[in-house]
Amino acid sequence: MSHTVPIQAVAFDLDGLMFNTEHVFFLSGDALLQRRGKKMTSEILHGMMGRRALEGFQHLSSHLNEPEDPHELWVESQEIFYSLLDQHLKPMQGLFELLDYLDELDIPKGVATSSPRQHLETLLTQFDLMHRFQITLTAEDVTHGKPHPEIYLTTAQKLGVGPERMLVLEDSETGTKSGVSAGAHVVSIPHEHSDYGDFSSAHYIASSLTDDKLLELLSASRT
Repeated sequence: MSHTVPIQAVAFDLDGLMFNTEHVFFLSGDALLQRRGKKMTSEILHGMMGRRALEGFQHLSSHLNEPEDPHELWVESQEIFYSLLDQHLKPMQGLFELLDYLDELDIPKGVATSSPRQHLETLLTQFDLMHRFQITLTAEDVTHGKPHPEIYLTTAQKLGVGPERMLVLEDSETGTKSGVSAGAHVVSIPHEHSDYGDFSSAHYIASSLTDDKLLELLSASRT
């Protein structure tokens, strides 16, 4: 994975990249659908992943026998999601090691998520991570959700780097397309709920947040 321009900042997606929330979301979505005689499928989850809440739940609603209000579906799913969170929430493998390494290299970092700010603050506060990011951008901070490049263009601007000098870490096809469209250097790290996506536009597909080639890319930026 050669990259001639040094990486000067890193943008993290949140759900499924920093935390296993896509697993919890699958469980809560399945519970929501079971109340309506349906089951969560990879097709439904794929259409929701990486998007802002109402866009995601419009997609879920289209799979119901009788479409429902996306906002009401979202509210109901939030209740289920947060009831499951304490039992199931975990940081993704290598998260703290990567954050420590970026601190060591003195590379600034931000979070760019399609989720609402309250959700981001809940997760980052639980693991005492808010202070470790220079900026955080959420669904409320953009006009256009992923796969539109706005959130990553704004992240680069706020971190004071050109998009081509920013590494974007993503787990979903939607987020990968957003980062690539912004002109960033995108490394995708799919997991069991996203690995059927199209990651062909990513510069590299990594196995974890401490993938050797990912760490090499960062260390090369500081030599």
